Amino acid sequence: MARKRKLKKNHEEDHIDETWLIPYSDLLTLLLALFIVLFSMRSEDMDRTNLLFDSLNEALNTFMIFEGSGGEPAPGTPGKQPSTGEDGTEKQQSGTETEKNENGKKPIPGTAINDKEEQKLQDLMSDLQSHIEENNLNAEITLNDISQGIQITLRDRIVFDSGSDNIKVNFIPSLDEITKILTKLDNPIIVEGHTDNRPIHNSKFTSNWELSGARAAAVLHYFQNNGISPNRLSFTGYGEFKPIAANDTPENRELNRRVNIIILRK
Repeated sequence: MARKRKLKKNHEEDHIDETWLIPYSDLLTLLLALFIVLFSMRSEDMDRTNLLFDSLNEALNTFMIFEGSGGEPAPGTPGKQPSTGEDGTEKQQSGTETEKNENGKKPIPGTAINDKEEQKLQDLMSDLQSHIEENNLNAEITLNDISQGIQITLRDRIVFDSGSDNIKVNFIPSLDEITKILTKLDNPIIVEGHTDNRPIHNSKFTSNWELSGARAAAVLHYFQNNGISPNRLSFTGYGEFKPIAANDTPENRELNRRVNIIILRK
C-alpha cells in the first residue's frame, strides 16, 4: 500500500500542471494587441500634434494674450471689455494699446509720438518748399532731409554782401517767412556758417573763422529777436573747412559760401 502511494506521488511530480500557460498566452496576446493599437494611435497623434503646433505658431505671430493676476485679460488684449469710469461712461484706450500696425502687431511704445514728430518736420519742409517755389528762390535756397533733421541751405549772395555779416534788406521778407514757419515747432535749431578758402583780412574779421561764425550768429539773433526761443538756438562757424565742392572755380567757391539752418529731430 505504501508502495502504491509512493508511485502515485512520483507520477504527479513527473506531470507538472501546465494550465497556467493558457491565461499567460492570452495575456501576451492582449498586450500585443494593445501595443499595436497604441502604435497606430501614436502616428495619428503626431499628425495632430504637428497641426496644433502650426496653429499655435501662427497665432503667436499675430498677437499674444496675457492674463493678469486675477485671471482677466490684460488691458488692450482682444476680447477685453471696455473699462468704464465712475459715471459709467466708457473709457478710451490709448492709441499704443488699441491700435495695431500693418503687420497686426501693437506698435512699439513711443512709435506713435515719433511718427507725429516726423510728420511735423515733413509738413514744415513742405511749407518751406512752397515758399521757395512761390518766390522763385530755388537757385538761392535748397532743402535737404538729412539724418540730423531738415537742413535749409542759404547761398551767401542772397543773405550777405561780400565780406560782411549784415543781413541784406532784400532778404528780410524771406527770412521773416522762414522764421514764421520755424515757430510752428519747438525742435532745436543749429545755424552753421561756411566760407570758401580765399583768405579775408579786413578791420572786422581776421580770418574765415570769424566771418563764418559772425554770419551764423547774425541769423541766430534774427530768429531770437523775432519770436524763436533762444533755448532752441545754437550756432557754429566752420570757416573754409567743410566745403561741399572743390575751391577750384568761382562757381564752386560760391557753393561753399553758405549758411545752413538745421531743424533737428528730437
